[in-house]
Amino acid sequence: MALGRNISMMTSFILLGFSEHPERQVALFVLFLGIYFMTLAWNLGLIVLIAMESHLHFPTYFFLCMSFTDIPYTSSIALKMLCDFFKEQKTISFVGCDAQFFFFIGMVSTECCLLAAMAYDWYAAISNPLLYTAFMTPTIMGMVITAHAGGFLPGLVQSSSIFWLHFCGPRIINHFFCDLPLLLVLPCSSTFLSQVVNFLVVCTVGGTSALVVLVSYGYIIAAVMKIHSTQGPTKAFNTCSFHLTTVILFSYLHSSAGYSLDQDKVVSMLYGAVIPMLSPIIYSLRNKEIKDALKKLKERKKQMSSLCLIVP
Repeated sequence: MALGRNISMMTSFILLGFSEHPERQVALFVLFLGIYFMTLAWNLGLIVLIAMESHLHFPTYFFLCMSFTDIPYTSSIALKMLCDFFKEQKTISFVGCDAQFFFFIGMVSTECCLLAAMAYDWYAAISNPLLYTAFMTPTIMGMVITAHAGGFLPGLVQSSSIFWLHFCGPRIINHFFCDLPLLLVLPCSSTFLSQVVNFLVVCTVGGTSALVVLVSYGYIIAAVMKIHSTQGPTKAFNTCSFHLTTVILFSYLHSSAGYSLDQDKVVSMLYGAVIPMLSPIIYSLRNKEIKDALKKLKERKKQMSSLCLIVP
């Protein structure tokens, strides 16, 4: 990540956060703290459940575990925001702002790539279920590594394109984290090249991921149409409906940032805190195998409780 000559001229930024609503600080702190803890609980709970249940040990659920980048993704924003709520001056160091932006962008890009990889995984599972495990198992680790590289390398490019700029003007960021649009208005030097680089990176990562998802679902629909049984298409679409729901929510919120700063903060709060909390809930409610695993876990707990009562 780039530091360069900026450190000598600007060592920190001021984050305004939600300081324009001082009367709501306590309520917002409790709300975001609750959302953050629920995000941790749901995501870690699903990872532990998948690790414990042997019938979930196949490529789709390995992808599902890898797609839970929501924990570091949310933590990169939430921890700093929660610590700042009751500070009179909410500052973040230049290096800290660079690191936060890098991890945030890297996680968002990785999530895009993983959603695309999961779409291909569903296509492989539905189009050729008999050969699915034999085909996907050798390639899944390579796909996961590629998805993370495809997320963090563009993040490094975007971060470097901004933090090599010459910062010497106002250091106030009217947000609760270091977001791209507000960082681009702070440098004294021209940001044209940075804007071009960021535009190309977003188009490349987002466009490629969207293309893979669309093509995969096109093939999924074609494969489902060939199923002659009446229950086959319904079962197939129910199988990948939770993934499609997550793709739609992710795409909609990341493309709907408003022009007003207040609206932009609300949208950022939704995709930075609420969506990571909802994703594992959507996976749990829409997936029969995970619901069955939860039922088995509850039954085991009841049996263990009964055994503890019987044994003196």
